[in-house]
Amino acid sequence: MALTTEKKKALMDEFKTSPKDTGSSAVQISLITERINQMSEHFKKAPKDFGSRQGLLKLVGRRKHLLSYLKDQDSEAYQKLISRLDLRK
Repeated sequence: MALTTEKKKALMDEFKTSPKDTGSSAVQISLITERINQMSEHFKKAPKDFGSRQGLLKLVGRRKHLLSYLKDQDSEAYQKLISRLDLRK
Protein backbone atom coordinates (compact mmCIF):
# COMPACT_ATOMS: atom_id res chain seq x y z
CA MET A 1 0.00 0.00 0.00
CA ALA A 2 3.01 2.32 0.35
CA LEU A 3 4.24 4.45 -2.51
CA THR A 4 7.13 3.02 -4.44
CA THR A 5 10.37 4.95 -4.74
CA GLU A 6 9.88 5.33 -8.48
CA LYS A 7 6.37 6.76 -8.04
CA LYS A 8 7.59 9.22 -5.39
CA LYS A 9 10.43 10.36 -7.62
CA ALA A 10 8.08 10.83 -10.57
CA LEU A 11 5.68 12.93 -8.48
CA MET A 12 8.53 15.01 -7.07
CA ASP A 13 9.91 15.63 -10.56
CA GLU A 14 6.49 16.70 -11.81
CA PHE A 15 5.64 19.12 -8.99
CA LYS A 16 9.01 20.46 -7.78
CA THR A 17 9.64 24.18 -7.92
CA SER A 18 13.46 23.98 -8.06
CA PRO A 19 15.96 21.25 -8.95
CA LYS A 20 16.55 20.22 -5.32
CA ASP A 21 12.95 20.63 -4.14
CA THR A 22 11.61 17.62 -2.25
CA GLY A 23 9.42 19.17 0.43
CA SER A 24 7.48 22.13 -0.93
CA SER A 25 3.76 22.27 -0.35
CA ALA A 26 2.98 21.21 -3.91
CA VAL A 27 5.21 18.14 -3.67
CA GLN A 28 3.76 17.16 -0.27
CA ILE A 29 0.19 17.59 -1.52
CA SER A 30 0.86 15.45 -4.59
CA LEU A 31 2.39 12.65 -2.49
CA ILE A 32 -0.46 12.74 0.03
CA THR A 33 -3.03 12.73 -2.79
CA GLU A 34 -1.44 9.65 -4.32
CA ARG A 35 -1.52 7.86 -0.94
CA ILE A 36 -5.17 8.84 -0.46
CA ASN A 37 -6.02 7.44 -3.89
CA GLN A 38 -4.25 4.17 -3.10
CA MET A 39 -5.99 3.86 0.26
CA SER A 40 -9.36 4.54 -1.34
CA GLU A 41 -8.78 1.60 -3.67
CA HIS A 42 -7.82 -0.53 -0.67
CA PHE A 43 -11.11 0.26 1.06
CA LYS A 44 -13.06 -1.06 -1.90
CA LYS A 45 -11.55 -4.48 -1.12
CA ALA A 46 -11.47 -4.20 2.69
CA PRO A 47 -14.38 -2.03 3.88
CA LYS A 48 -13.97 -3.04 7.54
CA ASP A 49 -10.35 -1.91 7.87
CA PHE A 50 -11.09 0.77 10.45
CA GLY A 51 -7.47 1.26 11.54
CA SER A 52 -6.42 2.26 8.05
CA ARG A 53 -9.52 4.43 7.73
CA GLN A 54 -8.31 6.51 10.66
CA GLY A 55 -4.97 6.99 8.88
CA LEU A 56 -6.83 8.02 5.74
CA LEU A 57 -8.75 10.68 7.64
CA LYS A 58 -5.50 12.05 9.07
CA LEU A 59 -4.03 12.25 5.56
CA VAL A 60 -7.11 14.08 4.28
CA GLY A 61 -6.81 16.58 7.14
CA ARG A 62 -3.11 17.13 6.48
CA ARG A 63 -3.75 17.67 2.77
CA LYS A 64 -6.55 20.12 3.56
CA HIS A 65 -4.23 22.09 5.84
CA LEU A 66 -1.46 22.20 3.22
CA LEU A 67 -3.92 23.26 0.52
CA SER A 68 -5.22 26.14 2.62
CA TYR A 69 -1.63 27.20 3.39
CA LEU A 70 -0.72 27.15 -0.29
CA LYS A 71 -3.87 29.08 -1.19
CA ASP A 72 -2.97 31.81 1.33
CA GLN A 73 0.69 32.01 0.25
CA ASP A 74 0.46 31.66 -3.53
CA SER A 75 -3.02 31.47 -5.01
CA GLU A 76 -1.70 31.11 -8.57
CA ALA A 77 0.33 28.01 -7.63
CA TYR A 78 -2.73 26.71 -5.76
CA GLN A 79 -4.95 27.00 -8.85
CA LYS A 80 -2.31 25.35 -11.02
CA LEU A 81 -1.92 22.48 -8.55
CA ILE A 82 -5.67 21.95 -8.26
CA SER A 83 -6.03 21.71 -12.02
CA ARG A 84 -3.07 19.32 -12.38
CA LEU A 85 -4.22 17.00 -9.60
CA ASP A 86 -7.91 17.32 -10.45
CA LEU A 87 -8.97 17.68 -6.79
CA ARG A 88 -12.39 19.12 -7.60
CA LYS A 89 -14.03 15.69 -7.52
